[in-house]
Amino acid sequence: MEKYKDKTLPAKERAADLISRMTLEEKIFQLSSQIIFDVTGEEYAKKRDHRLGSFRNPGHFMHWKDKKTAKPSEVACFINEDVRKTVEASRFGIPPIENGEALHGAQWGMATCFPQPIALAASFDPALVAEVADIIGKEVAAAGVRQVFAPVVNVSRDCRWGRTMETFGEDVLLCSDMGEAMCRGFQNNGVIATPKHFVDNYADGGRDSNESHSSWRTLYEVFLPPFERCVKKGGAMSVMAAYNAVDGVPCSCSKRLLTDILRGEWGFDGFVVSDYSGMTDVCRAHHIADSTAKAAAMCMKAGLEAPLPDRCENVIKEAYDLGYITEDDIDRAALRVLKAKIAIGLYDDPYADESTIDSLVRCEAHKKAALQAARECTVLLKNEGVLPFDKEKAKVIGVFGPGADEVPVGDNYSGPYHGWRADDAFTPLGYIKEFAAGAKIVTGKDEDIAGLARSCDICLYFTKMLEGEGRDRCNIRLSREKRVYEAESAGMIVDRVKAAEGTDQESAIAAMVKANKNSAVILQNGAPIDMTGWIENVPAVLEAWYPGEQGAQAIWETAFGLVCPSGKLPVSFPKSVGQLPLYYSYKPSGRGYHYNENDGKPLFEFGFGLSYTEFSVENVGFCADGSGLHIEYDITNTGGRDGAEVVQIYFESVNCGVVRPVSELKAYQKTFLRQGEKKRVSVTLGAEAFEYYNAELERGMFDGDHIIKLGTSCEKIFFKFIAYVRDGAILTERQ
Repeated sequence: MEKYKDKTLPAKERAADLISRMTLEEKIFQLSSQIIFDVTGEEYAKKRDHRLGSFRNPGHFMHWKDKKTAKPSEVACFINEDVRKTVEASRFGIPPIENGEALHGAQWGMATCFPQPIALAASFDPALVAEVADIIGKEVAAAGVRQVFAPVVNVSRDCRWGRTMETFGEDVLLCSDMGEAMCRGFQNNGVIATPKHFVDNYADGGRDSNESHSSWRTLYEVFLPPFERCVKKGGAMSVMAAYNAVDGVPCSCSKRLLTDILRGEWGFDGFVVSDYSGMTDVCRAHHIADSTAKAAAMCMKAGLEAPLPDRCENVIKEAYDLGYITEDDIDRAALRVLKAKIAIGLYDDPYADESTIDSLVRCEAHKKAALQAARECTVLLKNEGVLPFDKEKAKVIGVFGPGADEVPVGDNYSGPYHGWRADDAFTPLGYIKEFAAGAKIVTGKDEDIAGLARSCDICLYFTKMLEGEGRDRCNIRLSREKRVYEAESAGMIVDRVKAAEGTDQESAIAAMVKANKNSAVILQNGAPIDMTGWIENVPAVLEAWYPGEQGAQAIWETAFGLVCPSGKLPVSFPKSVGQLPLYYSYKPSGRGYHYNENDGKPLFEFGFGLSYTEFSVENVGFCADGSGLHIEYDITNTGGRDGAEVVQIYFESVNCGVVRPVSELKAYQKTFLRQGEKKRVSVTLGAEAFEYYNAELERGMFDGDHIIKLGTSCEKIFFKFIAYVRDGAILTERQ
């Protein structure tokens, strides 16, 4: 038996045997990809080349054949046929990697749609995110998609960046924990996780894909750690290089990033893909090569294996013919791609099971998980005794705002890009008609809200934001723009937008509250909002984010007290755009942080979140054993409802030889407690919590003094003590 067919051999050995048998052309084809948006029309039949190593199914299965949404089994059937033709076109029966997006749900069609990543981060619950990722992985694999371009583990420290909703927020530890959980969920189901965008994918002002101005210290301390966790502990087998340049070199051709750090320092053994057209952009956008052949060579020499999404075999062959790359370069890249195909079982078992997928995708268990995720993501920002509403007294309910009658999934990467829908997924307005069947529902245009609100027992205003990929913001107030869809290209990933005067949401909120004090604002957004113009007079604000397909139910359950909010902010909410960039773990300066107009503090700080119940934390104990720090505390639900609290542990590190942040999240523990219940909670911090980069950018547990702070946000601290590191040992008193 040929080695490449022997399932008992390691994937690398089998892939090497394959490489030794392949022609140069066959190896180059394994590095080439293709994307065809109209998979149901003539374009696919005419253009699809089954010799290529990967194929992108873009998720446009919503409009399928008779204009009805494709069933999961139809999607799997289509992908199986594509795989079959590719296997038959290969002398060695090599299947393609069918890839796609899966930021908060499988995007090949109407699969289960979970809350956006920024919302998942607000749960402060990696176990929840791991469960979500496992379901996404199962639904992705069920259709035959075996690589996903997720998670996004860029640390978002300027909320003007339109893609903040795709991230897990501003904190290094939270992004790392959630990213690792997502990667494991994908990889455990035989789906290649591809954390992106490597690295530092936005610039000053939140401008997407602009040149990074971060120092290497900032990169090592902030932007690289989540990727390192995804690779080392999450098992990610691929990484997507970012569009932007770092230190003057585009990430797609940065040897320091793709080889020295990723492979040399972290031991990554997978393959690197470009962001879309990232390889040719080295020539066409960054202008550091005078031909695409030279650009291809620069990328491959640096450690990029698979340019996406369009065919690149001719460019790579040209680079070879001109002597820019060698066959060894091609072999190295093809080996890594083939090894991944074998390692995930794709080579030996390339086909999806069409007979079981319909009973799996959006099954009751998966929808139940989506509902629970939405419940845990909600953050109560303000409550002056209004929430929860009394359902028995709410006979007339006012439901207003541009977000009231849309399924709250968010535009980016939800279903087939331009909307996600299902017969059993409600808008907030649709669900309240089911939830409060005996009540009268009042709704209307924003300009009529003052008159309508007066007649209601309670009023809720559902906001809407214009944000996402290609929608960076210079104004973070509630949107007034209208979306205008332009049919420039069938290949548009996000909608083009023209600014136009639309609903003045701030004025509508003010009018509603003036007419009816028993009101609440429900925020549906993916990034912080400037609320200073209206929040003072609003009695209650609930941050729902984009909570996914079951989000409407979760919102109403929370509003009426069936669910006790437990989410915490994964990003700081500024008072105004003038404070940006704003994040909690800044480094101290020689002067203060205030502005002429305000004290420089956020409107709502990182880790903040109210509850309908109350908690007390007592009897904090701590001890060090040299290699770790052990902390214990009693937490009691002293309020009148069941609920959960997140105790957060921060370090304020001094006397370290280099400047450290004023506060850094090092651990957190979410604890659910019944009314009156008390639990003893233990948290252990290992050596990694005390490690930092010294002046030479060497990482280690160097000497330093660490003020350990326990709190319910980065500012609400209820207990402090000091731990010391001396000669590699952790101590709780000076020695």
